Amino acid sequence: MSRILLVADVVWVRNDVRAALSDPDYEVIETADAETAAQAAYHHDVDAVVVDLQVGSRGGMAVTREVRALSHLLDRPAPGVIMLLDRTVDAFLAKRAGADGWMPKPFTARQLRSAIAAAIERPPVLGRPEPADEAPLREPVAQPVADG
Repeated sequence: MSRILLVADVVWVRNDVRAALSDPDYEVIETADAETAAQAAYHHDVDAVVVDLQVGSRGGMAVTREVRALSHLLDRPAPGVIMLLDRTVDAFLAKRAGADGWMPKPFTARQLRSAIAAAIERPPVLGRPEPADEAPLREPVAQPVADG
């Protein structure tokens, strides 16, 4: 059985994810805010995290970074992370935060189960990820080299 942490504050999103994962192969642990997501991941040793980019005041990117850092501190394989997005243009932000995949809302149950399966089956993430808020949002522009 795979243990999935669902982090979403919108009721229809939680209902849709819960319905998609209403299978004996999944145990879904829910939290409605980013503040308690790391605690839930700590206590339940989850296999995957489904997190809404827009959850709470801190957002899904913070949740992703915190869950990855917690796994590193506990010397556990980091869970796969699927970020739920309102706009596909935010996929770059999801990947930058360390998400393994993203899913546009609304989504089908089949799409979500496939994304979770891929996130769970991926090779374990080792080492601590770089915090996304410290990383540049775009590649630096090459500066001309002065002839010396």
